[in-house]
Amino acid sequence: MRSAEPQLELEIRAQNNLWQQFTGLFQGSTTYQLYDRQLLWLAIVLIAFGLVMVASASLPVGERLTGNPFHFVIRHSIYLVLGTCTAVIVTMIPVAKWQQFSGTLCLLALLLLVVVLFAGHTVNGATRWLKVGPLTLQVAELAKLFFVIYLASYLDRRYDEVRKNWRGFIKALFVLGILTILLLMQPDLGSVIVLGVTAVGMLWIAGAKMIQFISLVITLLVAFVLLIMFEPYRMARVASFMDPWDDPFNSGYQLTQSLMAFGRGDWFGQGLGNSVQKLQYLPEAHTDFILSVIGEELGFIGVLAVIAISFVVVIKALLLGQRALRQKRPFSGYMAQGIGIWFAFQVGVNVGAASGLIPTKGLTLPLLSYGGSSLIITMAAVALLLRIDYEVRTGYRLARSAGEAAQQAPQRARRKARGGV
Repeated sequence: MRSAEPQLELEIRAQNNLWQQFTGLFQGSTTYQLYDRQLLWLAIVLIAFGLVMVASASLPVGERLTGNPFHFVIRHSIYLVLGTCTAVIVTMIPVAKWQQFSGTLCLLALLLLVVVLFAGHTVNGATRWLKVGPLTLQVAELAKLFFVIYLASYLDRRYDEVRKNWRGFIKALFVLGILTILLLMQPDLGSVIVLGVTAVGMLWIAGAKMIQFISLVITLLVAFVLLIMFEPYRMARVASFMDPWDDPFNSGYQLTQSLMAFGRGDWFGQGLGNSVQKLQYLPEAHTDFILSVIGEELGFIGVLAVIAISFVVVIKALLLGQRALRQKRPFSGYMAQGIGIWFAFQVGVNVGAASGLIPTKGLTLPLLSYGGSSLIITMAAVALLLRIDYEVRTGYRLARSAGEAAQQAPQRARRKARGGV
């Protein structure tokens, strides 16, 4: 006699092999997740590892400058809490809201850059920071994120104009020109280069004509060369980059100390906390040259792991942008890919400067280096990626943007002509 009781069926899933698990890192379509958990965990790993390395690299300089070896660790932890709160808030804001206020955010960035020139805090001859109580805000970091949001919105609204004529293309660069002038007055050539490369990449993705793209690249290259040639300290950096050992105790000091750190690290490093170069030899060991300390303490394997994780984050951002564009979400797609280009270039510049592949620039390693503004803004950018991913997975739309509506109009017209609904 057959039992009438319901039977419990268990499904045993096949175990993925190692290659499937690796390729799964880049596949965002799954029915079991509302957001990209892998992206979140990769960001958390970089942030946590950054806290450990900032603690290791900053103890000697903290003791020398303030008498408290944990000074920079405490400040970094405070910025980490502020960044976490900012990221949580960002994930709760619909992407459409960012586009709605993209112009306002860009104007805010311009206004703050002007304020910095008159009431900014000067460090090492550069006026780049605003004092906000006990904390400092580097406005250039804010300008990077707000510019990416603004340009993504512009490319969504003026897509056809950018692709078909020079006027729309040049109008897209007008704000970049103003930002460049204000940043060079600080001076901050590194942020200008990041903004320029990000703009070039986003315009290329949006479908700018080849002649426009080539003209922009040549113009930027000529401008950067002229900016270097007419500024003595920049020329000194380039000269020291060509042969840092020619003057290892003056212009080539920072790079030679960085190369020594990598040399001592070998394959597996000297062990966490055992760096010698951070003991007052390597300047900015906890900020721009934190990768050198990682190389000395954790070796080539540690450096490779950091670069690999950063590479995966960048690839996931670019692929997320592609998925958003396929779903007719141009603003989300351009913004995700803009963030990916920004992260990729800044990581490349930081790694190249620390290893002597390019002249030294004052750019932090995203999510890793000490620096409150950089940490908070990059965490907010990752949160934006998570929000875009959530909306792409769930099909959430607060409202259609102008670009989305324009793309849907021909489809609606064809359906109406066929008598469809």
